[in-house]
Amino acid sequence: MKKVVIMMLGLLLTMTFTNEVNAQKRTATKRTTTTKVVRVPRSKVIYKKPRAKVVATRSIPNKRVVVSPRGVNYYYANNRFYRSYNGRYIAVAPKVGLRIGFLPNGYRTIVFAGRNYFYFDGIYYDQIGDEYEVVYPELGTIIYELPDEYEKVEYDGQLLYEANGVLYERVQVDGTRAYEVVGIVED
Repeated sequence: MKKVVIMMLGLLLTMTFTNEVNAQKRTATKRTTTTKVVRVPRSKVIYKKPRAKVVATRSIPNKRVVVSPRGVNYYYANNRFYRSYNGRYIAVAPKVGLRIGFLPNGYRTIVFAGRNYFYFDGIYYDQIGDEYEVVYPELGTIIYELPDEYEKVEYDGQLLYEANGVLYERVQVDGTRAYEVVGIVED
């Protein structure tokens, strides 16, 4: 009887150990294609198509002037930021550090690692007092839709997506296509 109990315990321990090893193996191999990316020089990113032609407009209605900490004037209208060049306005992404007193219409709240981001069209905001500062998201942040102006890029042999200086990798989250922040493109 004692031998049977010892054999049963041994079999049970062997099965438990095997299951744990298999579970760790599945977890470890789940994301083998992901390259650890943090800060990437723009010169190392290969864009898959030529950059789009810059479109300028002569005027923007109901514009608000927003001044960045570096003294650069941005103009805000229709949920977009613009810069003035030679009397014309060009839509641009605001630089990290810009603070505004409002959020764009239609923003979404993204919670990652206990931190709230306010997200709209590829731009992340963090609340600082009664203002909202443009920030880079943390690595691992997940969004479910890329902004309109994203670009397919290649970095280190891997297909990624770039929007406003943020690199995303396409992933599956609970069976749904999503995009995970894997790096920041530096100028």
